[in-house]
Amino acid sequence: MIASTANKQVKYVVNLRDKARVRREEGLFIAEGLRMCRELDPAQTRQVYVTESFAKEEENRRWLREFSWEMVSDGAMAHMAGTRTPQGVLALVRQRTCTLESLLKEDPSGPKTCLMILETIQDPGNLGTILRAGEGAGITGLIMSPDTADIYNPKVIRSTMGSCLRVPFVYAQDFAGALAKIKEEKIRLFAAHLQGSVPYDEEDYRGRVAFLIGNEANGLTEETAKTAHCRIRIPMAGRVESLNAAVAASVLMFEAARQRRRG
Repeated sequence: MIASTANKQVKYVVNLRDKARVRREEGLFIAEGLRMCRELDPAQTRQVYVTESFAKEEENRRWLREFSWEMVSDGAMAHMAGTRTPQGVLALVRQRTCTLESLLKEDPSGPKTCLMILETIQDPGNLGTILRAGEGAGITGLIMSPDTADIYNPKVIRSTMGSCLRVPFVYAQDFAGALAKIKEEKIRLFAAHLQGSVPYDEEDYRGRVAFLIGNEANGLTEETAKTAHCRIRIPMAGRVESLNAAVAASVLMFEAARQRRRG
């Protein structure tokens, strides 16, 4: 059992938790909690750490048989975990590899393309909420500008509630080039914009579509907004000027889902 917080493995996990650079270099991220860890693919999981009380449960021990695992003390787990009340299980998982091309390729037997495109979203909570809501609304993928928050940040991972394992996503290093490719694929781009000329619920999202959501403070850059086929707005009542980025994204994604259910 690993008991000391000075242990080399414990320090390694803490570095992964706290430093995006280390996560990128190692190609790993941290998954915490039984619910999320139960969804992990053993082939994509490097190591699982559990407390003694977790490993005592017969059901948990059966699950652990498929993984390489190590027991740690409650103190070591508390030091490694990113939550105040760890659930006794934490895993090091290999980062996913998706490509823009795979997100743009539509499965004839599957749903029509519905992409969420994020430009410079900085808040990990917003990013995680968008990914989780996106899965619920049935989006087919998430595309992010390179300066968007790290999707493997532990706060993002926790807020997705496992959606990060199921929804394909990619960082587009050439963001302008990615938008051009999307348009070449006959995917209609809708930019959420305060100066949008059309209320969001007056457009048709039943075809191949993508929504553009911009930075929390500044919105979309003009360069990005210009690539859209249409600028849409979410009408506001009262003295509210706009919605939080994650809320706005959710409104648009679920409107697309509503239209598609009705056909």
